[in-house]
Amino acid sequence: MSGTYILGLSAYYHDSAAALIHDGNIVAAVQQERFTRKKHDPGFPAEAIQYCLEEAGINLTDVDHVVFYDKPLVKFERLLETYLSYAPQGFRSFIAAMPIWLKEKLYLKTTLKRELAKLAGCKQKDLPDLMFAEHHQSHAASAFFYSPYDKAVVLCLDGVGEWATTSAWLGEGNHLKPLWEIDFPHSLGLLYSAFTYFTGFKVNSGEYKLMGLAPYGEPKYVDLILDNLLDLKADGTFRLDMSYFNYCTGLTMTNDKFADLFGGPARTAETEITQREMDLAASIQKVTEIVVMRLAETLHKETGADYLCLAGGVALNCVSNGILLRDGPFKDIWIQPAAGDAGGALGAAAVIWHHYKDGPRSVDNKNDLMSGSYLGPKFTDEGIKKDLDVYGAVYTQLKDAEFFPRVAKILATENVIGMAQGRMEFGPRALGSRSIIGDPRSPKMQSVMNLKIKYRESFRPFAPAVLAERVSEYFIQDRPSPYMLIVAPIVEEQRIAMTEEQDNLFGIAKLNVPRSKLPAITHVDYSARIQTVHKETNPYFYNVLSEFNKETDCGVLVNTSFNVRGEPIVMTADDAYRCFMRTEMDYLIIDNFLLAKEDQPKWEGTDDWKDEFELD
Repeated sequence: MSGTYILGLSAYYHDSAAALIHDGNIVAAVQQERFTRKKHDPGFPAEAIQYCLEEAGINLTDVDHVVFYDKPLVKFERLLETYLSYAPQGFRSFIAAMPIWLKEKLYLKTTLKRELAKLAGCKQKDLPDLMFAEHHQSHAASAFFYSPYDKAVVLCLDGVGEWATTSAWLGEGNHLKPLWEIDFPHSLGLLYSAFTYFTGFKVNSGEYKLMGLAPYGEPKYVDLILDNLLDLKADGTFRLDMSYFNYCTGLTMTNDKFADLFGGPARTAETEITQREMDLAASIQKVTEIVVMRLAETLHKETGADYLCLAGGVALNCVSNGILLRDGPFKDIWIQPAAGDAGGALGAAAVIWHHYKDGPRSVDNKNDLMSGSYLGPKFTDEGIKKDLDVYGAVYTQLKDAEFFPRVAKILATENVIGMAQGRMEFGPRALGSRSIIGDPRSPKMQSVMNLKIKYRESFRPFAPAVLAERVSEYFIQDRPSPYMLIVAPIVEEQRIAMTEEQDNLFGIAKLNVPRSKLPAITHVDYSARIQTVHKETNPYFYNVLSEFNKETDCGVLVNTSFNVRGEPIVMTADDAYRCFMRTEMDYLIIDNFLLAKEDQPKWEGTDDWKDEFELD
């Protein structure tokens, strides 16, 4: 064995993951939730680690360094200082938090060594070196070191790491230099999460719902937010008025003062969404866009850098990203596809390679180093057959020449296909390896997918996957967006003009009005969250799209993640078949295996996914 293997880990907060690099190049990266089937699983990522090692063909004892993405002692310091600052107000929250800290988080080094030794079947003294990176350093490293750029400024925005909630860095070559940070409790991520909570969605998973709800509302509370909650400076730096929030000391995000400001208590989960929630969503989305743009403009002035990299949970706000790309000061931006805590595992490994080992880095200012984010487990024919035969599934295995045209014809007749192929995606987005796909021209496709397959809220938009070379024919977008992290407007030629009556509709009433020739992927504000599909990184999905384009002269498909509400994205053929049979999908494809729902034996499972998965 030659070269240097570094294993990065994130765990114990949310979205546990493992990432393995070899001389700086990514071997494998995967979230623990995909194995345990528990969404956002915070547990020790044993299965994720094991997969990464198997992909490399090595044992844990062959690894040179193991690195954790966070410094728990510094985080504990922040926790204690916060409770002391607010004492005795935070006593209940303090009592709730302490047991888990004293049991595992405070002594994380001991916990990690014990779990790693158990996994490797060795004594702790035989383990690789265990190291710790800073939380925002891990975020910044995941963004810059795997970006296309030799030099770029990096902006990290999330809830909170150890202390930092917002941080700026300058990346050049194989080194990252910290510039400045904003510290807890002042956090754009936690502000957005406070509105997520207040509008009745689940914190740390429902933020994307809030973003999707925003176009249904009017940003009527922007001034109220800026006048009361957020002291925003011209350079984008900010402070929150903590008298409106409860997250420092309590068990909720907001308090009665916050509720009084916005005219009543928080919405209860799963109850009707009213115009107030839509307007709140529109307002906090607008405020987020203002803050991000000001910070970006400041960084551009301070550094003169041509390029910007983004990481942290707020970097998954693809609406804000799109505005920043089109209207911001940088030539281009790049967002880490696993921008949240899972990506911290990859970033932590990169910190050790580039900073500790002074490892080299080679880029061309065009192509990133993420391999399309296809970094997880793949299938074998034998494994597929084994999983399917358990259920007596009826399938046909086809050659490419017959398979892809057949799939295109199935899609062109308004069928919905569950598609599982190749290596699984790393990060929260399904990018054509574990996806549900359909015809975007169908006026019924959005409601069918939402209500009969995904079993989720009707207002949720779906994303388009588009042939990279045709993206500008459909969207105001002149460059690749391979990771579904940029929202762009639909071009005028594709739009359908609204009548005066339709223009006057409010809220959810807007939903059923077709806005374009591709109604299934067009949001109510004529926008879409774009994924460009490239032959170089995903030839299979590119072939599906190309054949559909030949069949229909449409180079776009609906692409949503292969799961139901509350379920992690499917990983195995078993996961895929179970999800397929428990929903109203019409067809399933796993690599070159084709399954029609009508051919399958009656599903005898008495289990209900609604009981199995906690709704997000």
